[in-house]
Amino acid sequence: MQAELDALQAEMAELREQLATARKTSSTSSKPPSSDIVKAKPAENADGSKRTIGGQLGHPKHDREPFPAEQVTLFAEHTLDACPCCGGPLQRNAHFAKVVQQIDIVKPPLVIEQHTSPEYWCVQCEKSYKARMPSHIETGGLVGIELTALIAFMKGVCHASFSTTRTFLRDVAGVTISRSELSKILGKVSAALETPYEELLQLLPNEPNVNADETGHKDNGDLWWTWCFRAELYTLYHIDPHRSADVLMNILGTEFKGILGCDYFSAYRRYMRVCSVRLQFCLAHLIRDIKFLTTLPDARDRRYGEDLRAAVKDLFLVIHQREPLGEGEFQVRLEAARDRMLRIGKLGPPTQHGQNMEKRFREHGAAYFTFVTTPGVEPTNNLAEQAIRFVVIDRHITQGTRSEKGRQWSERIWTVIATCAKQGKSVYTFLREAVGNWFEGEPAPSLL
Repeated sequence: MQAELDALQAEMAELREQLATARKTSSTSSKPPSSDIVKAKPAENADGSKRTIGGQLGHPKHDREPFPAEQVTLFAEHTLDACPCCGGPLQRNAHFAKVVQQIDIVKPPLVIEQHTSPEYWCVQCEKSYKARMPSHIETGGLVGIELTALIAFMKGVCHASFSTTRTFLRDVAGVTISRSELSKILGKVSAALETPYEELLQLLPNEPNVNADETGHKDNGDLWWTWCFRAELYTLYHIDPHRSADVLMNILGTEFKGILGCDYFSAYRRYMRVCSVRLQFCLAHLIRDIKFLTTLPDARDRRYGEDLRAAVKDLFLVIHQREPLGEGEFQVRLEAARDRMLRIGKLGPPTQHGQNMEKRFREHGAAYFTFVTTPGVEPTNNLAEQAIRFVVIDRHITQGTRSEKGRQWSERIWTVIATCAKQGKSVYTFLREAVGNWFEGEPAPSLL
């Protein structure tokens, strides 16, 4: 009976541990918030009442700035000749009026040009010749610069399919373009973006700080990987069949001198070990793993997790006191909080999860606190994770790519979209300039 009891207790402990693993949420693991089964608790006011939809009491009102007079194309005034109630005379209140500015669009006008090159016969050479057409006509073909940029904007920024793009062009612009022609047009835009993309690819290994992340990508049904590299002024995407450190060595180089912000995935650890690269492991990911320890059935794991959690709170308490402490005192306390957390992390209990966490602190604990001694380094990998959400949305809508040309298009247009957003620039304006330069055979504009 004792042996049976011991076996049942061991089985119960194992099942509780499996249950804790199955109950992982976005707050105790790297799972996205959308995977949480339980819906988030609705927001509440300070008094506990449910917050209403829309603007909140006490918040400043945000009104649209009116368009300046030079942009208004029509000024219309609606007057009253007599009182609508009794028919009596009215006196105008000069300083009071209701003003409504209404915006509308007109159907996009099509500019259709026909260019002809007559054929000529040379009697002496006995050959036929045609005059060369302008470069933007020769290169652009059926679709001009503005419409080419619009199609690229719809496919890249709006995640529109070929069918949706065709419907829009037919019903709104009044022109029908085949799917194969749309594919050729995107190929031209991809070629126009090659030079700006390659420029960033060459600059990336020289950046002082880079955040990286990766997510799955489907290419003709096969599993590939989209890598995201976010620097200070730009974001670059690379689609690769591998999810290994070799990709990092190819993109960032084996002698990368900057600091790479990333999660604890094995590829980054191998890159750190083989190439002696300095890393900043994501502190947010570590906090989630610490929270998971506090949900385990073993009391030793829970106690270990609570000790680490308290150390994390002390660390962030110091971080939030930077200004009142002053730079010198702040640095001293920050390093002391770091050392305390590293010391606690290396005292894990003799359990599977406890030893795994202890090994992480023992081998790579210092890499979680590179930001403590290096100004300008973010303690988390949130920047890269934010930049990769756009790619995940595109993957769900478009179902990936089907060829090398498709992968190149995705890499380049995603890089343009993310970089323009980071710099506050118009994606459409950049696409129009890049396409126009490429049609004319001129150098491509720089994303920087």
